[in-house]
Amino acid sequence: MTAEATLPTTSTAPPVRQAWTRARGIALAIVLILAAAVAMAAVRSTTRHGQLDPRSVDPYGSRAVAQLLADRGVSTRVVTTLGAARAAAGPDTTLLVAVPDLLTDRQQAQLRMATAPSGGRTVLVAAGSPSIERLAPGVTADPATSTSTTLAPDCALPEARRAGSADTGGIRYTTTHLDADACYPSKRLATLLRIPEASGGGDTVVLGSPDILLNDRLDKQGNASLALQLLGSRPHLVWYLPSLSDTSATDTGDRKNFLDLIPSGWFWGTLQLFIAAAVAALWRARRFGPLVPERLPVAIRASETAEGRARLYRKADARDRAADALRSTTRTRLAPLVGVPVTQAHTPEVVLPALSAHLAGDGQALHSLLFGPPPGDDAALIALTDQLDALEREVRRP
Repeated sequence: MTAEATLPTTSTAPPVRQAWTRARGIALAIVLILAAAVAMAAVRSTTRHGQLDPRSVDPYGSRAVAQLLADRGVSTRVVTTLGAARAAAGPDTTLLVAVPDLLTDRQQAQLRMATAPSGGRTVLVAAGSPSIERLAPGVTADPATSTSTTLAPDCALPEARRAGSADTGGIRYTTTHLDADACYPSKRLATLLRIPEASGGGDTVVLGSPDILLNDRLDKQGNASLALQLLGSRPHLVWYLPSLSDTSATDTGDRKNFLDLIPSGWFWGTLQLFIAAAVAALWRARRFGPLVPERLPVAIRASETAEGRARLYRKADARDRAADALRSTTRTRLAPLVGVPVTQAHTPEVVLPALSAHLAGDGQALHSLLFGPPPGDDAALIALTDQLDALEREVRRP
């Protein structure tokens, strides 16, 4: 065989060290993200303990407002089940629902049926889209929250006017009730609503943020005044903290699945991550379309090219590719010598009879030599090379 043989290209897998070098940055980033997530979870688990619990003295608890109400003759009772909350509803009771979004659809409907005709007051704290439309029909939560925390009342509700500015900034609401009091607006949408009931003399108060009830925020702005007025209008306050142990939440016909419990913001965040990953992939892409041959600035001898590719084949144990390249090149050179067009040089039915007639040899041996299986080891590959060289010399012999 000569050095001008044309060999097909092949590829080899990158070494393990090179793969680790490329991937260690991504691995480090994943480790840092996981560590940050664990740290944030640990911090939140301590600082948010007892949130909106009137028995808790933690910064995010509500013991202070319960104590101030007790000093004014308002009793506070904590309930954790839907049955107890429904039973407590009455004209002399204010029912505060701490986390309305934790209630299932069925629980929300049952609670609304109990509070609407009771004649008492229902206070919904930071009720979002999953709950507000059932607990307060005619009210809709806006997807965009307030950009400001402290807002001015800007309404005729006496409690709000006496309290003045308060930390109600949070979820914003719209309502179809013409007789509703819309207070503390943020970009023309209210963060506090009071909706009178059609009958019974009761009403529903919707708070966009729990800040006015928290221990560490009660002494800010007019938070204490607003909280005491909203929760102290009746002699009894029932503080409903929805609990996972409530059997009314295990109704299989109304059980929320895992996706229902994920806040909507996480879906948008995941979508943004996918978009960012796609943009990064396009930015880092090195090739578009097929490979383009590059014109080298210097001439490389064919023998060096053949030797370099042979070493690559040997490193990858690609004896099959090397044997195919040797046989294909031999058939291409022998075909014109025996009167076969080059386009049919790789067709056994055409080239083998012509070679047999020219050499008067065994067609089966020629078939095994030119179209046989790949060699099993390096010694067999070298033997195949010698046999192909001998065949070509014999054909060229005058």
